[in-house]
Amino acid sequence: MIVRDIKNIIGTDKEIHAKDGQWCSRRMLLKDDGMGYSFHETIIRANTKTHIHYQNHLEAVYCVGGNGKIEEIKNGKVHELHDGVMYALNEHDEHYLYGGTEDMRMICVFNPPLKGTENHDENGVYPLED
Repeated sequence: MIVRDIKNIIGTDKEIHAKDGQWCSRRMLLKDDGMGYSFHETIIRANTKTHIHYQNHLEAVYCVGGNGKIEEIKNGKVHELHDGVMYALNEHDEHYLYGGTEDMRMICVFNPPLKGTENHDENGVYPLED
């Protein structure tokens, strides 16, 4: 059984920050844990915009606090995000993620699992780790 407390992840090498400060990802389960997916708590900072295009990963995200929105680049559709809303990037959907009037707290699952050190490249992509 794996039991982890977020308090023991904050401030460690398992808390990854966006290069431009838009988000921080607290990586609670990673590839080495052998679960077949990774599990994260991510904080999206208020009044930010992040370009994301996970070409190598599928992601499901559940908002548990705060507010923001997600914009689908392929069609311009915008979806409001708040506590209780889930979205899944089942087609490697390229999008913009916007922080709203307050920080947004998200619970995220990635398949394949992240190794733990990944950060978005210039195209909003996480590299595929061996």
